[in-house]
Amino acid sequence: MKFASIITGSGAYIPNEICKNDAFKSSTFYDATGAPITADASVVIDKFRSITGINERRYAPAHINASDMAAAAGWQALTDSSIDPETLDQIVVAHNFGDVTHGTVQSQNVPALANNVKHILGISRPECIAYDVLVGCPGWLHTVIQSHAWFTAGMARKVLLIGTETLSRVIDASDRDSMIFSDGAGAIVLEYKPATNGAAGILGCSAQSHSTEEADYINMGRSYKQNGSDTLFIKMKGRKVYEYALKHVPLAMKECLDKSGVHISEVHKILIHQANEKMDEEIVKRLYNLYAATPPADIMPMSIQWLGNSSVATIPTLYHLIRSNKIAGHAISDGDIILFASVGAGMNINAVCYRA
Repeated sequence: MKFASIITGSGAYIPNEICKNDAFKSSTFYDATGAPITADASVVIDKFRSITGINERRYAPAHINASDMAAAAGWQALTDSSIDPETLDQIVVAHNFGDVTHGTVQSQNVPALANNVKHILGISRPECIAYDVLVGCPGWLHTVIQSHAWFTAGMARKVLLIGTETLSRVIDASDRDSMIFSDGAGAIVLEYKPATNGAAGILGCSAQSHSTEEADYINMGRSYKQNGSDTLFIKMKGRKVYEYALKHVPLAMKECLDKSGVHISEVHKILIHQANEKMDEEIVKRLYNLYAATPPADIMPMSIQWLGNSSVATIPTLYHLIRSNKIAGHAISDGDIILFASVGAGMNINAVCYRA
């Protein structure tokens, strides 16, 4: 009997606290040299919006940590899948900074967030192993690829895969890039089940790491407002990241489709990491250029405009929103082919081709 890796449930935690762009109008931004940016904050914000597409983002309430959001999204996915949580073989949580208590910037990774999630959900089965994955923004999609490998090796049948992050707690308020980042969590249940006639499931994957000169394109550094503190915040070389993504991500996406035996004309939706609207649009355009084709207007749903960039949480959250009919003009039907793709710190890239 042929088996396939199939998504049977999804969930998301979207914080209620909305931070609109206007909230930054009183900010004083600095550049990487420590010099204040002389342009009026409203001009900086307008330019930021025109490039990233972000109008607002979500921040987690002070009493909620990344583990809490992960557990909430995970419980939704479990409920949606209708499986008994005690039948899970693995809980895998992708993140970058662990639990960061509100008002601090210290990462807490012991115990692992996946163990915290297992505890919060009250899952007692020892054979359900819990562990974390740190691969930058592509971390959640990496858990999908990794779990597919576990399945085909005969070592698991049901897994809960979560991406969660509270980036609002590790940003430098004096850095204009801080406006990109947000908080949230997304999750799926992935099961290894007998393949149906429609051959639903994962069709192929690709992954790459470029870690020579690219390794520090996204890193940790001191505040741009040079105040003598040794505290480190998330930093990004925006132009380098942009150029890297446009050069490498379309090729990795095509490699994934080639491995899957799928032509670009067969793809119904592209769910790409919500990093930057302009960058994502150009990545998809360049992918289609590799086939001498033009992307359909409805090929790439977006959530960055109102959710911002929540790193590992963007793709599973977007997938759940579409499945829940909460992204206008977008739906996923049985048999549709979806191309997932992500890029981020490392620098790492991955892609997954999936038939719903």
